Amino acid sequence: MSVEQIEAQGFALIEQVISAERAAALANQLTAALQTDQEQGAPLASRGAVYAARNPLEVIDNVASLWRETSLGPLLTSVLGTEFGLVRGLFFDKPPGRSWWLPWHKDLTIAVKDNQLPSQHFKSPTNKAGVPHVIAPMELLREMLTIRLHLDDVTLENGPLRVIPGSHHSAAEIDSGREPVTILARAGDALAMRPLLSHSSGDSAPETKLHRRILHLEFAKSETLPDGYAWQRFIR
Repeated sequence: MSVEQIEAQGFALIEQVISAERAAALANQLTAALQTDQEQGAPLASRGAVYAARNPLEVIDNVASLWRETSLGPLLTSVLGTEFGLVRGLFFDKPPGRSWWLPWHKDLTIAVKDNQLPSQHFKSPTNKAGVPHVIAPMELLREMLTIRLHLDDVTLENGPLRVIPGSHHSAAEIDSGREPVTILARAGDALAMRPLLSHSSGDSAPETKLHRRILHLEFAKSETLPDGYAWQRFIR
């Protein structure tokens, strides 16, 4: 059912990909490592509270292979085929008392080794935390899948993600003719979503004591990119 739902609606929630205990341990590992790894780690931090980091794959050895030990492997194969690879990892948190929000958007950028090559497909080169990025063409983004592994319970208190079902079929950010859906989850659940799915998130409630830590993993169908471009990393 998850594969059909991802195709039709652009997302599916997979329950208990890892145990709540393992999610808590991983959340603590990542939070501690990223707070102390400023040179390579947390480009967004304030008073010791990490909001986001672009290198969780580097700071914890088993993060890059975590999906292989779970039900995510068969799901990724069913959606992307047998030649897929992990191409980027991110870490997000909404610490209590230091929340943030994001407007409606689609995920359009990818990390590459060199973003200065001439191209008919890639545009708007940027540098994020020392890593070259570009906006990718729609046809490439349609063949990617993001896994958001929830390391904490996600409730209405801690700024849950909102998505618009079916919006990955349209170029418009929010005009899909459907009502948004709020994604609530338990620690250890994973949200599989297409990058082109319109999504947003609001602030956490001011009085909440809950974190909202997410391990965000992006997978691509193929290692091959046009115009001589190469993924910044491609892990099978």
